[in-house]
Amino acid sequence: MITLTGNDLSLEQINEVLFANKKVTASMKSMEAVQKSREAVEKIVSESRVVYGITTGFGKFSDVLIDKKHVLDLQLNLIRSHACGVGDPFPEVVSKATVLLRANALLKGYSGIRPIIIETLLALVNSDIIPVIPQQGSLGASGDLAPLSHLALVLIGEGEVFYKGQRINSLAALQKEGILPVTLEAKEGLALINGTQAMTAMGVVGYLEAENLAFQSEIIASMTMEALNGIMDAFAEEVQTARGYKQQIETAERIRHYLSDSLLTTRQGELRVQDAYSLRCIPQVHGASWQVLDYVKEKLEIEMNAATDNPLIFDEGKKVISGGNFHGQPIAFAMDFMKLAVAELANISERRIERLVNPQLNDLPPFLSPRPGLQSGAMIMQYAAASLVSENKTLAHPASVDSIPSSANQEDHVSMGTIASRHAYQIIQNVRRVLAIELVCAMQAVEIRGISNMATYTKAFYEKGREHVPSITVDRIFSKDIENAAEWLKTLTFNQFLNEQLKKA
Repeated sequence: MITLTGNDLSLEQINEVLFANKKVTASMKSMEAVQKSREAVEKIVSESRVVYGITTGFGKFSDVLIDKKHVLDLQLNLIRSHACGVGDPFPEVVSKATVLLRANALLKGYSGIRPIIIETLLALVNSDIIPVIPQQGSLGASGDLAPLSHLALVLIGEGEVFYKGQRINSLAALQKEGILPVTLEAKEGLALINGTQAMTAMGVVGYLEAENLAFQSEIIASMTMEALNGIMDAFAEEVQTARGYKQQIETAERIRHYLSDSLLTTRQGELRVQDAYSLRCIPQVHGASWQVLDYVKEKLEIEMNAATDNPLIFDEGKKVISGGNFHGQPIAFAMDFMKLAVAELANISERRIERLVNPQLNDLPPFLSPRPGLQSGAMIMQYAAASLVSENKTLAHPASVDSIPSSANQEDHVSMGTIASRHAYQIIQNVRRVLAIELVCAMQAVEIRGISNMATYTKAFYEKGREHVPSITVDRIFSKDIENAAEWLKTLTFNQFLNEQLKKA
């Protein structure tokens, strides 16, 4: 059981909730802060004080006063009218993360909602009742209004959910789990939808996949090093420390470790003096991507524990301040940055694929074909990789540089952070397939070189890979091999693989 406080949720804990089905609960201390904040809202309503979103309309309607008797209608109308999301739903794991993050943010006690709202959100997480949230329609400022409105619909028994493999009406799922829908009271609708949780959830899931991919890319590159008799001198510790980047040093160290007992790698001068950059510069390029991923992780962990709605309630209601914490610019920048870092892992991977299949660049059979000429072998795999890399260049265009005013120019600068996070996730899926292609080609090439001469780690990875993609003995539909390899990489937790190897050692 993971206890949420609103202040210290980590990526590791989110990973456990999303992929290990860990249950969550709220800390008593945080719930006490939530209750005090709620009492402040009720006092504001009873005194008919003019406070944005509690006794006024929203956005451009902030100057419209709402009578106390219409406070409940105001919140219900807000959720229904703002549920304007379109397009395919977010992946279920992203929507589940969105619910978790929204509950965690509300637990900070600045939002003025009742504890029952948080209890219901956590019940959704623990029961795997996952809101159907359309991916498109958020500007990433004023919060993820449209996506979070679809989440809020579920709390009131409207909208749709994914439940036990089906897409059904939310009220039916709530009833099956014995969860009562709530009636939103003053400020609660606004508190639920003013936030960055959709873009952050998409970013969190994307980051977790990207981190795993970055580790996988290193051992796949190590196998390619063996396939091409790569020169190990370029990975020497003193070369890396001479420059000083921590991530570059660590990348080179891991690759030296993976290839420590390989009989297929070479030393400078043995076969050639230098390798091409796609081999020689692996620590520099992959290390730079790790620098970005470290930056992204830092920003996500801040945002996961941030109060991002508006207005925020301080000093037990003595201060109610309309601010702009809902603006997604920090996450928008982080997601655009992550796009570049992950796309670059595919860029350099595609160049290694070219070196594996191009007979002008190696001494292997042309295109790794079992019968060159009669059979094309891996020729078109490189085409597919080049296509994915090119598509990534389009997706990597920064979303955060764009802004379109909304709400009659009251909301005149927005982040487009949700678009950035969605495109980052698309890039990650493309990168995984490029790495899958490199893996298929590298496995074929090391077979030709001699599997018995491989390093312990790369050989173990090769053997695992061969459980999903057989050796190429004749041309076949290679699309299936690429997808099988990509699916294996998606489900393979790389640290788990390393631990298995350590146990064997």
